[in-house]
Amino acid sequence: MGRYVLRRLLQLIPVFIGTTLIIYLLVWAIPGDPFAGKCGERGCPPAYIAEMHDKYNLDDPLIVQYFKYLGKLLTGDFGETYAGVQVSQLIEQAYPTTIKLAVVALIIEALIGLAAGILTGLRGRGFADNLVLVSTLFLISLPVFVTGFVLQIVLGSELGIIKTTVSSQPSIGELIVPGFVLGSLSMAYVARLTRTSLMENRRADFVRTAVAKGLGPKRVVGVHLLRNSLIPVITFLGTDLGALMGGAIVTEGVFNIRGIGGLIFKAILTKEGTTVTGIVTLLVLVYLLMNLLVDVLYAVLDPRIRYD
Repeated sequence: MGRYVLRRLLQLIPVFIGTTLIIYLLVWAIPGDPFAGKCGERGCPPAYIAEMHDKYNLDDPLIVQYFKYLGKLLTGDFGETYAGVQVSQLIEQAYPTTIKLAVVALIIEALIGLAAGILTGLRGRGFADNLVLVSTLFLISLPVFVTGFVLQIVLGSELGIIKTTVSSQPSIGELIVPGFVLGSLSMAYVARLTRTSLMENRRADFVRTAVAKGLGPKRVVGVHLLRNSLIPVITFLGTDLGALMGGAIVTEGVFNIRGIGGLIFKAILTKEGTTVTGIVTLLVLVYLLMNLLVDVLYAVLDPRIRYD
């Protein structure tokens, strides 16, 4: 297993370079001067523009700019904004809140989604199955911002159970409702994926063999059926953490959460390419590490998988 993890870590290096290169090219290949509107209605002085171009290496070819940026990135330097603020400082302020929000959303979608999927997958068709199917279809078709506004109005303004906006340093309790909103779409997919996987594996040969050996229902379901059925669900949940962090812009806006979503949205509006590149690069790292974790979990869930 150790050799496999090392090999997968080495494989992540070209993937990281390739993805960050694409991100850098997409952000910085946009035509136009990023400093064109920095001086108000009047155009910026040529001396100022030349100084900023030299500071941010904007006169170099894009590929040269990328490798200079990559060299700084490997030392932990994410660059700085046009106002001279370190991007790493902005990320340090906003990242913990988004991490907590994404983890809360992941836990909620895993617990509720798995419970609903296992319940309907084991019982088969009936009232509970129809209820879960209708509920998940409703969540899938409903935009996240609508879910957020409805819960904000009903639970906050009408019932007074929650605050309509969270504090600047929110606790886990304050993030439960925003986390439910953020993870509602994925929760529906987890429930449906778990249900489908269980219903397919119930008729598999390894389940019939376990029953023929005389194993009890709990052992058949817990050891054989669930472990094999959860592999696609674990894959979805593992890769969903990065998606939750990157897709938190709407949820953070609805509940006034000061996180990565709001930071990257503001950076896009102000054309702060360095900030956008730094945040997206960080999300790429999260995706890659979660993929590695999911691959390692495969061996734990499915005894048929062996890593030489």
